[in-house]
Amino acid sequence: MTSDTSAHHIVGYGKLAQVWLALLALTALTVLITRVELGGYKVLGALTIACLKSGLVIAFFMHMKYEGRLLRWLLFVALVTLAIFIGFTFFDVLYR
Repeated sequence: MTSDTSAHHIVGYGKLAQVWLALLALTALTVLITRVELGGYKVLGALTIACLKSGLVIAFFMHMKYEGRLLRWLLFVALVTLAIFIGFTFFDVLYR
């Protein structure tokens, strides 16, 4: 199924280590947010950091940064569909 014309991108250990350190820093920031009294913004901040972390994992560890537009659009459509279904679930729980 592989073709000779397809180019494989190899991510160096240095880049992966930088991403890993960024993920650790974001995790520490998430823990820090739980300790600070921010009211309703605490959840928003934690979800924002979680989105950043998932974006880093998808881009670098799943190599989506180096894939073509078709795969990136398919991933985008899948994530939007997932967000819509999660949103519908929240509306269902909210109005019960």
